[in-house]
Amino acid sequence: MAASLFQSALSLLFWLSLLASSDASAVAKGALTVRQARTAQKTGLPGSWQYQACITSEGNGRRVWKYQIISQTATATSCLTQCQSFGYQAAGIEYGNECWCGDAVDIAAAGSTTAAETDCGVACAGDNRYNCGGGNRLSWYLWTGTPLYVWNYPTGANAGRYELISGGVVIPLLTTSGVNGKYTFVEKFGTGAPNSTGAYELDVSQLANPSLAWREMHVKTDVFCSASVTLPDKAGRQINIGGWSGDSTFGIRLYWPDGSPGVPGVNDWQENVNVLKLQRGRWYPTAMVMTNGSILVVGGQTGSNGPPQPNLEILPRPSGAGVVYADWLERTDPNNLYPFLAILPSGGIFVGYYNEARILDPVTFNTIKTLPNMPGAVNNPGAGRTYPLEGSAMLLPQYAPFTGPLGILICGGSTIGAGIALDNCVSSQPEGDGAWTLERMPSQRVMPCMTALPDGTYMILNGAHQGAAGFGLATDPNRNAVLYDPSKPVNQRMSVMANTTIARMYHSEAILMQDGRVLVSGSDPEDGKNPQEYRVEVFVPPYLLAGRPRPSFTIANKNWDYGASIPITVQVNGGGATRVSMLGAESSTHGNTMGQRTLFPAVSCAGATCTITTPPNKNVCPPGWYQLFLLDGPTPSISTWVRIGGDPAALGNWPPYPDFKKPGL
Repeated sequence: MAASLFQSALSLLFWLSLLASSDASAVAKGALTVRQARTAQKTGLPGSWQYQACITSEGNGRRVWKYQIISQTATATSCLTQCQSFGYQAAGIEYGNECWCGDAVDIAAAGSTTAAETDCGVACAGDNRYNCGGGNRLSWYLWTGTPLYVWNYPTGANAGRYELISGGVVIPLLTTSGVNGKYTFVEKFGTGAPNSTGAYELDVSQLANPSLAWREMHVKTDVFCSASVTLPDKAGRQINIGGWSGDSTFGIRLYWPDGSPGVPGVNDWQENVNVLKLQRGRWYPTAMVMTNGSILVVGGQTGSNGPPQPNLEILPRPSGAGVVYADWLERTDPNNLYPFLAILPSGGIFVGYYNEARILDPVTFNTIKTLPNMPGAVNNPGAGRTYPLEGSAMLLPQYAPFTGPLGILICGGSTIGAGIALDNCVSSQPEGDGAWTLERMPSQRVMPCMTALPDGTYMILNGAHQGAAGFGLATDPNRNAVLYDPSKPVNQRMSVMANTTIARMYHSEAILMQDGRVLVSGSDPEDGKNPQEYRVEVFVPPYLLAGRPRPSFTIANKNWDYGASIPITVQVNGGGATRVSMLGAESSTHGNTMGQRTLFPAVSCAGATCTITTPPNKNVCPPGWYQLFLLDGPTPSISTWVRIGGDPAALGNWPPYPDFKKPGL
């Protein structure tokens, strides 16, 4: 009875408010009430949608909001629910069947003005009891209560900063951190680029003398849009796979990093396509070191804009083994290039491609589990995350005792055709229910780069606000850096950091340096507006700008077994908790950071001696090379390269040809 009286009173108040507006059509149908709008809430956050006004849908030659959903069953509730699920705190309904999503600030930015309520008298297509705007008129609603997202806006040193470190010599298509403390750049050899030898190596300790900082290297075939990883052999050789056309698509190139910071190396890339080659020519493939130490190569196309290669192969090639067909790669071509790969703690292989993901058996490569599709744009579930729609992926940190599921984070991307860049990140725990959690980003971003930092956070930088990957296909460079902190609550993890003055668009890269900075390079948009970019920058995170001294450590054992106890001698300054992190050797290209992984092993200290308990097995921590950092609170040391898991595939003796230098076992 009490509930019935309350509902009657609420209804009376509603009708009186409509009568007071002298709006006959609103009396007949009405805008959605606060009580009804509350049913659109799906996040569990305290709050509700509240009707604001009838407004013009255009002003200053532009729409108020850019995201349009047309439905012949549209209701205000369905519109508000969809907008809310993608983090938009304002929404409007136009002409009965058009739902628009955005933010309240967009209204003034577009020069929209308030209109008469009678202008918003068109019935909702899905519920004619209520009004849903009119011709060029929006019935607009605002989310009130707990915000759907909170972005942080640090200032000064807390926002980090960009620094220019070199004029550069090439536009790298792929950058790799070397176990010799240097950074390899490979570029589109043979396609007319200046300084085109195919490869250079950067020694940042020699930046005061560019002739010493940049060592010219050479490849024999074109590495344009190839893949790279660091091998788990004792030399930490780098392997580069695939290329642009002809023989280069079959290319397998090896480099043994030598020298050290301040000490020039003499080794160069080695290649002989007549004796060592892929089974299938591949352009835009992905490579990954598996738990058995061999290299998995996935996907790509046969050559420049050619047919797909919907298959997988292994290096070194097992006796008699061919390629493994993958129907899911053929079905999603051409939007699945440079697929995202990762070893899961269960031993399965995660693969993300286009807007899909699945887990593969590591022996048969049959599908163990198909994950739900990744959310895309609020108005386009067909938006994608891999090249050419191109977002960027990272593995979220793993912490001792490593019993929890591994998380995958993918940020940015774009829609097919229109090239509307996405303004969200999605994350999942594939070994759990596989559901994707969506988080709104502060801006749209296609062709982003992401880099893991030693403190367990991530930098999102580079890319554009509109378009897709490729020459001349994107516009409006995104110069802002964003810090993503997964230790914070969902939808509160992003901080808007410093801006660069340099457009970093197609073919821009970012990798972690041993001193904790981010090496930012390249841009080759070929759009007639933004230049080809040779200059090299670093992004300096806030943990290096707070004035705290770095911790340091020494370590004798740099060749680890699983589940071992490793002593280190440390020097810390009492800035906070002592931690250690391990970050996998990485190669960055087209938003795909091959080899990236972040682990925080257990560490215990007694005075200046600490003991690290290494990760327990090859599924948690695949064999290979990792940068080991000591952290004193948020401040990282200079890293030291360590290897874990040995060389189980005996790559040190591969390939068995005299013109390849091999480190042995």
